[in-house]
Amino acid sequence: MPTSPPIPKEPPSLKIGFRIEIEKINLKNLFPETDKSSEELSGILALFILGILESLNNGLMSTSDVLETFFHVDNILFVRQHLRDRTADEIMSRGVQLPDLFDILPAGEAQREFQRELIKMRTLCLALLEGKPMVV
Repeated sequence: MPTSPPIPKEPPSLKIGFRIEIEKINLKNLFPETDKSSEELSGILALFILGILESLNNGLMSTSDVLETFFHVDNILFVRQHLRDRTADEIMSRGVQLPDLFDILPAGEAQREFQRELIKMRTLCLALLEGKPMVV
């Protein structure tokens, strides 16, 4: 007799009706000793982060999900050591801080600040794609 699937430990997302599971993404493994320039890597990073921001905005991932899977110390160090780009570094720093918004601010204010941070991070990613530094 078939058994029913196990009940998930976390509730599904209310926005889309399911939850995705993503393993830790390590930039060092994605770009091992690449022949790409730091500008090319910055562009690839920007596209990747834009996808993460879209997932955050649509509720596919939570702030804690992206902290665990992408905005972690290994990737921050990779960006600092290999890309050496202030804009990319700022994006990573902002990503690390996203979960803190919900820990220290009231829910409504945290949501507004979260949306502002997503806009700032998108703008910085677009600046990376254009190859020009941009102040937000």
